[in-house]
Amino acid sequence: MRFFHFLLHSKYFHTFWIGTTIGILIGSATFSVLVSYRMEQYHHTIRQLEALNEDKDSRLRKLEESINQAKFVLKRIEIFLEYEGDELNKIALEKTLKEKLNTLLGKEVGNIDVDLVTEVIDKRIMKLQDKEYRIKLKN
Repeated sequence: MRFFHFLLHSKYFHTFWIGTTIGILIGSATFSVLVSYRMEQYHHTIRQLEALNEDKDSRLRKLEESINQAKFVLKRIEIFLEYEGDELNKIALEKTLKEKLNTLLGKEVGNIDVDLVTEVIDKRIMKLQDKEYRIKLKN
């Protein structure tokens, strides 16, 4: 019992305890400074990326507006086929028609000759799996 009493009131024990406490405080402060420095770097990088993203978004909006004002470009072709047969044949016919019309994609709408496209597609005979299909356009 005396030993513990001596140990608690000993100069070495107080020195050890104070040294440990000071070490924990210095270590915590150092760790806190390092973590806050890294977090500040990440926040700075995030702010830079957000600003860059906003700049690119505004430039993209302006470019889209200028393109839309300048001309209309054919971006997509949709084919509506009335066919009462095998669904696979219908899909194959639609695919073949789209392949024929894909050359028009990306062209300005005002430059496409609708009459020529109609003549190319209307009353066309397409062969598919040893069968012939006549294409007829509806208005």
